[in-house]
Amino acid sequence: MRFLLVLCMLLGSPSVFADAYLELYQKAGWPQQQTHFSSALEQAQLRYKNTLPSAIYQALLENSNKRFATDAMHQRGQQALRQNLDSPSSALAFFNSAIGQKISTAEVAATHPEQLQRYAAGLPAIEADATRRLLIRHLANALPASKSGAEVTLALGSVAADSLSQMLPGLMGAEQANALLESQRQRLLTEIDANIDNTLLHVYRDLSDAELEEFVSFAQSPEGQAYYQAAFKTLQASLSNPQ
Repeated sequence: MRFLLVLCMLLGSPSVFADAYLELYQKAGWPQQQTHFSSALEQAQLRYKNTLPSAIYQALLENSNKRFATDAMHQRGQQALRQNLDSPSSALAFFNSAIGQKISTAEVAATHPEQLQRYAAGLPAIEADATRRLLIRHLANALPASKSGAEVTLALGSVAADSLSQMLPGLMGAEQANALLESQRQRLLTEIDANIDNTLLHVYRDLSDAELEEFVSFAQSPEGQAYYQAAFKTLQASLSNPQ
C-alpha cells in the first residue's frame, strides 16, 4: 500500500513530466539569444543588399533564412544539448538560482541589438581592481566565450560565401574552403581573446565580487564544465548548415 501511495504521488507530480533539458535551455537564455541573433542576421543581410547583384542577393536571403530559421535552430540546439549533456540537473539548479538568473539576464542584455549598435566601435575600457580582474581571468579560462564569439561571427559572415558558392559552383574546393574557414576562425579567436577580459568585465559588470566568485566556482566545477562544453556544441549545432 505504501508503495502504491508513493507511486501515485510521483506520477501525480508535474516534475516527473517536466522536460529538464528544455527548462535549462530556456532558463539559460537560449531563446532570447536566438532572437538577438536573428536581428543581427537581418542587419548582415541588409549590408549586402546594395553591393551584390540581385540574383546573388536573392540567393543570400533564401540560403541564410533557410539555414538560420528560428524553429530549426532551436531544434538543432536542443537536440545537441540533450546529446552532449548527460544530466541537466546541476546546471538547471544553478540557472534557477538568483545568481544564475542574474547571469542569464546579463548575457542576454549584452547581445541586445541596441547594445551591439551602441558598442559597434568597441567597448569602453572597464576599470577593476586586482581581485575582480583575477576572477574575470578565471572565468575567461572556464567559459568558451572566445570560441562562441568566433562561431557566431563566422556564421554571420558565411551568408554571402554560401550564396556565391551556390551561384558559382566550383569556385572553391571543399578542402580549400575548410582551410580558409579555419584560418578565419583562428584570426577571430586571436582578436577576441585579446579583449576577452574587458568584454567579460563589461557583460558581468552588475555582479558583485561575491556573485562573480560564485559564478567562477560553478564554471570551474565538473558540472559547470560539462554544461559549458555541451553549451558550445549546442551553439555549433544551432548555427550549422543542414545538408
